Amino acid sequence: PDLLPTCNGEITTMSFLQDVVDILLQYVVKSFDRSTKVIDFHYPNELLQEYNWELADQPQTLEEILLNCRTTLKYAIKTGHPRYFNQLSTGLDMVGLAADWLTSAANTNMFTYEIAPVFVLLEYVTLRKMREMVGWPGGCGDGIFSPGGAISNMYAMLIARFKMFPEVKEKGMAAIPRLVAFTSEHSHFSVKKGAAALGIGTDSVILIRCDERGKMIPSDLERRIVEAKQKGFVPFLVSATAGTTVYGAFDPLIAIADICKKYKIWMHVDGAWGGGLLMSRKHKWKLNGIERANSVTWNPHKMMGVPLQCSALLVREEGLMQSCNQMHASYLFQQDKHYDLSYDTGDKALQCGRHVDVFKLWLMWRAKGTIGFEAQIDKCLELAEYLYNKINSREGYEMVFDGKPQHTNVCFWYIPPSLRGMEDSEERTSRLMKVAPVIKARMMEYGTTMVSYQPLGDKVNFFRMVISNPAATHQDIDFLIDEIERLGQDL
Repeated sequence: PDLLPTCNGEITTMSFLQDVVDILLQYVVKSFDRSTKVIDFHYPNELLQEYNWELADQPQTLEEILLNCRTTLKYAIKTGHPRYFNQLSTGLDMVGLAADWLTSAANTNMFTYEIAPVFVLLEYVTLRKMREMVGWPGGCGDGIFSPGGAISNMYAMLIARFKMFPEVKEKGMAAIPRLVAFTSEHSHFSVKKGAAALGIGTDSVILIRCDERGKMIPSDLERRIVEAKQKGFVPFLVSATAGTTVYGAFDPLIAIADICKKYKIWMHVDGAWGGGLLMSRKHKWKLNGIERANSVTWNPHKMMGVPLQCSALLVREEGLMQSCNQMHASYLFQQDKHYDLSYDTGDKALQCGRHVDVFKLWLMWRAKGTIGFEAQIDKCLELAEYLYNKINSREGYEMVFDGKPQHTNVCFWYIPPSLRGMEDSEERTSRLMKVAPVIKARMMEYGTTMVSYQPLGDKVNFFRMVISNPAATHQDIDFLIDEIERLGQDL
């Protein structure tokens, strides 16, 4: 009750916020200190019992509130730590953090120019620049920042359906033929999730076979399209993946674009993970053909290290998002305002309330330039190659697929000494399946590093190392290898 807007609350407010900033700054500095733990792991019931997290009728003192802040960060995962490799989004960018603080202080909504003038203009400028990098002439088209890649992919599906059958907006799915979408068997689960949410149904998402590196096989795509048409279904979308979640594979976009053109199907590219490579002159060839897509998902909060969340959907045809989504709410989007109404972007979104996500990306881009992002991305890819070269011929490691990684995903099994002499058998497979989960659990208990694992198809649990953290160095890769060996020797 002593804080602003209380009368004479300025001094208390300033000192409270100063204390909070001190807590945050200590956390930031600790995040980059390799001698600190990535995680102070406790089991859920321990953590629930150790502190009182319950909400009460009576207010707490500001001292207790500051203590709550400290405790929360004490058990938070240090996602900026140079040895945190668990997710596609890692790292902690100082300019991005500053931008996030500013955005929270401004506390506005992204639907109209009226209440978010600078932010709306920055979204316009930034999306245009991203479309330019995709290769659309003059950066033409449309786009929106959405709450993550899954929603961006869902928007693509929504717009593709509307483009083919505009009547679906008023009449619903009952008024149109049975639709089918196509995506690779290694694609992100959000494609099916979007189909479920939009009433298209997960059975209408046809999974296309991949080669041993995880890339979609174009001939299988064409075969399945023809098959679907023969059954009387209407193919309306192909979602190609640029940077798959597990293998980091890039689908052959040019071949896929040719097929989409031939059968008049909307081509979407899910570049949530791989889109950042468009920033790199050395690596952007992996996305050749992306300029032929109708829509693209690109998550700067992954490879580019922008704080969560920051995901863009880019659409080649202007005006389509607006006609697909607008509802003309007269209390927000009045038609008789005194400025150019094209800057009221809220009606082309599914959300009404929309967080300002663009400022973090825009400010970081100003601070680094395209060249800075390029250097950061090239370095991460170089580290992935370093890891691959180091374990490719090392005793106790087996690669999940042959050849250098295309992205920063390096997939491998650690084979403990006890399994090294064994020939391939059911027993070896079932023992190997347990290795990665045990090593991961030990990693978390020691708190030294984090890297994810999973099974895929007929392959039992393997480690999927990904590098998107600009703080990581060769010594962190060396540390990871030593740590896996230390924690897995006795298995």
